[in-house]
Amino acid sequence: MAAAGFRISQDGPVATVTLDRPEVRNAQTPELWAGLAAAARGLAGDVRVVVVRGEGRSFSAGLDLKVVQGGEFQQLATVSPEECADRIADFQQAFSWLRRPDLITIAAVQGHAIGAGFQLALACDLRIAADDALFAMAEVTLGLVPDLTGTKRLVELVGYARALELCVTGRRVNAAEADRIGLVNLVVGREELDAAAADLANAVLAAPRDAVVEIKALLAAAGGRSFPEQERAEREAQTRRIRDLAGLGE
Repeated sequence: MAAAGFRISQDGPVATVTLDRPEVRNAQTPELWAGLAAAARGLAGDVRVVVVRGEGRSFSAGLDLKVVQGGEFQQLATVSPEECADRIADFQQAFSWLRRPDLITIAAVQGHAIGAGFQLALACDLRIAADDALFAMAEVTLGLVPDLTGTKRLVELVGYARALELCVTGRRVNAAEADRIGLVNLVVGREELDAAAADLANAVLAAPRDAVVEIKALLAAAGGRSFPEQERAEREAQTRRIRDLAGLGE
């Protein structure tokens, strides 16, 4: 994992993923993505909360430009469109696992969260930002599109028009604006970031795991349902909880 540019530690039901290339502001590579996807598959079953953070001054400054400029990235243009899409699907697995229904995931963001770094924060359920955080969907400046699972969550958080503006301009959003437009749940001083993430993790852990899983599933699917469909989902979820609490669950 260290060779891939990150490390994972576990303290009871909380796992912490730390991007660990501070010398390049935790710039990301395909090796990092492969390592994160593999580590996710090996995550212990008792983990309930995952905190994602970056070592040093920044959360993640995005894609390592050596990848863009090197042969690895250029090679994607030489394979068939189907193979290129398949490789990107592999990259996306490093992000999509953070939406797992059995986990609550928290991004603790300081400094730069640019491009792939922004999308990594967006992949998490919750985001805490230090007051020096800067967010930007900068792929457009390279002639690219955001493709690491961030576009849907961005639209859900800030709406289509704001998401479009951020993606086509690549402009930077500071912590205060991120808070105002709903990108983050909380802004704290830089020195308070880790403690704030720990406090939020503990608050999640104070609730029964099965109830948290049901609530996450209800809310995650709500946007695609009509009111009657959501009401039915609520009834079914509550029935499962009542039966489980009465010792009658399957």
